[in-house]
Amino acid sequence: MLKEAKLAMGITTNAYDGEIADLLDAAARDLTAAGVTLPGKVAFETTENGIVDNSTMDDAMCRRAMITYARMLFRSPDDYERLREAYNAQKVILMHATGYTDFQNGDGTYATGQAF
Repeated sequence: MLKEAKLAMGITTNAYDGEIADLLDAAARDLTAAGVTLPGKVAFETTENGIVDNSTMDDAMCRRAMITYARMLFRSPDDYERLREAYNAQKVILMHATGYTDFQNGDGTYATGQAF
């Protein structure tokens, strides 16, 4: 996921890997706080050779939302407002789509479904 985020940002150096990894982690936490159940994990490990990406996020919608979040908060981009609106729209879609949340039924069971 780190490599994909750097590509989306046009970054070719490893100098910002820690900052980008933190932003991707923050995005996952923001989505989780909004009630989104992530179908994978975001995990980075710092080694003497740099950041190792151990993420298992295979869902395209979640990855796109997290990358948009990282782009929005990385180094004060000129298109911050556009990215903020895009991220908020992506988050709302995930919050309301079945398969990305676990809603409790009236009988105490959970209703989960397929996304789109």
